Amino acid sequence: MSQEGYDKIVAELRQLESVELPKVKDAISEARDKGDLSENFEYHAAKREQGRLLGRIRFLQRVLEHARVIDASKLRNDRVGLLTRVEITNMGNNMRMAYTVVSPHEANLREGKISIKSPIAQALLNKKAGDTVNVRVPAGMLQLRVESVEGT
Repeated sequence: MSQEGYDKIVAELRQLESVELPKVKDAISEARDKGDLSENFEYHAAKREQGRLLGRIRFLQRVLEHARVIDASKLRNDRVGLLTRVEITNMGNNMRMAYTVVSPHEANLREGKISIKSPIAQALLNKKAGDTVNVRVPAGMLQLRVESVEGT
């Protein structure tokens, strides 16, 4: 994954561990002090939130444990690959799009980042400017032309 993606995950993990989890623990303590736990909605809601947070923390810890930060300057940038920015044209509607191919944990379509495991990225891997590919997506078949490829 990119250094930026790694740093975002580290920041989220720190936020969850140092801010969110203590808040939930305080909420559980307050709810417990109110008495009967069997009918205490706040207590059960706080316990559910604690479980969700602990699950997310464990997940992020596993991601970081297995992550490898890739130096983008050492990657080829003449072909589509991890951490490359690719501009493509949908031949069906002549619409141009630009995406950066990233690890699955960094994917965010609003930011123009698609997972290397997505059907479009898989079809584009190792293609260079001028190449055309056909991709099966949930909406059907797309024919895409690679307009440009550059490193990030």
